[in-house]
Amino acid sequence: MKTIRIGGGQGFWGDLSDAPITMAREDNVDYICCDYLAELTLSIMRRQQEKHPEAGYARDFITALKGMLPYISKKGTKVITNAGGMNVKACVEKVKEVIKEGGYHLKVGYVLGDDVRELIPQLREKGITMKHMDTGEDIDRILPNMVNANVYYGVEPIVKCLQDGADIIILGRSTDTAMFEAPLIYEFGWKLDDWTAKATGILAGHLCECGAQATGGNYDYDWEHVPSPENLGYPIAEISEKGSLVLTKTKNTGGLVTPQSVKEQLLYEIHDPSKYITPDVVADFSKITLEEIERDHVAVRGVTGTPAPDTLKLCVGYLEGYRNIAYLPYSWPRALDKAKMAADILDKRLAMKNAKIIRKNISYLGVNALHGPLAPELDADLNEVVLRYAIMTETKAEGLKLTPEVAAVSNLNGPAQGCFFGGRTRPSEVFALWPTLIPRDAITITTYVEEV
Repeated sequence: MKTIRIGGGQGFWGDLSDAPITMAREDNVDYICCDYLAELTLSIMRRQQEKHPEAGYARDFITALKGMLPYISKKGTKVITNAGGMNVKACVEKVKEVIKEGGYHLKVGYVLGDDVRELIPQLREKGITMKHMDTGEDIDRILPNMVNANVYYGVEPIVKCLQDGADIIILGRSTDTAMFEAPLIYEFGWKLDDWTAKATGILAGHLCECGAQATGGNYDYDWEHVPSPENLGYPIAEISEKGSLVLTKTKNTGGLVTPQSVKEQLLYEIHDPSKYITPDVVADFSKITLEEIERDHVAVRGVTGTPAPDTLKLCVGYLEGYRNIAYLPYSWPRALDKAKMAADILDKRLAMKNAKIIRKNISYLGVNALHGPLAPELDADLNEVVLRYAIMTETKAEGLKLTPEVAAVSNLNGPAQGCFFGGRTRPSEVFALWPTLIPRDAITITTYVEEV
């Protein structure tokens, strides 16, 4: 029976670039899928592109690709990635440049059409409301501050690139899972209305999309006994033509694949397990069973699917304001009391300046920075405490009102301190997300394949 092996080579923008290289070198996979995108990532990439027109994509992928090319060209491994981000064409040109420099001959496919920022006014004129999925509010309020607007598209354009012979496929905001689902539809000829088959592809993608989180990274259970965590193997899904799925990891690496590690990824970011909604299928994970069939091999069974929704998710990133954050460390004795006094001084100084603060967060590293009001009161006289004083303002000018106060209170105008962190603070942009839905026929997705 034909089996396709698909590896998850990256889990986020900033993940270990050597992970897909190790997978390509040490193992034999048919496809390596590298996931770089999140909602915030797209807003950051847009800002990068505005400053430098050639930027706006995950340049980490270029580093990874250079290391992978000798192995994928020899083994015939195909690569699919959403590293194109906000500038797919620039990423494609860089990929083609790297291929030429290495003396390889490969076909590069890419998909355009998810970036709909310029279309938003037209969509509004057509009466498409784009209400916030959680609050029901109309989108018009945030349009003046819009940074990016990207539609999550599904599997069909990726399948088209494979059908046209692409060896490397560069995507923008496809769904993470579609990258893993597409090879299965292409290789096995699964029909687009075979919902349970497509749900199997979604499941494979979901288990692999976050990289080493499925293989012992970010592991909440027995984390101290993960083998060789400095060299975690990344996940590989083995899927048969009939839809069986086994999760394993890259050969000759650390980490682990157990029912527990698979559970932790399986339950990650899915909201309702019985209705995991994608542009391709609504997958039901609620009856899944896990069985360890051999070391680092877990069979995942029981996924089913129902028809896809009529709409596509649109994520609009917009500028919500500016944040300015100060970190001030205080030492024993009475470190926490000193830090609280410093926070009180900053509060009063900003009030004297009539600073217009939208939100403020005061926390103490080592005390309540992670758990906030749920953290228990401490009686111990701590060795050291770091005050984290953060404000958010509507304008950069208001945020700057904190900056000169930090140096003053940390040196001569506050309680005795241990040292000063990081120099003068500077306001930075705060991006917010506007999740909404639009009709499928509101956008046009196009595919291209070019030979290098």
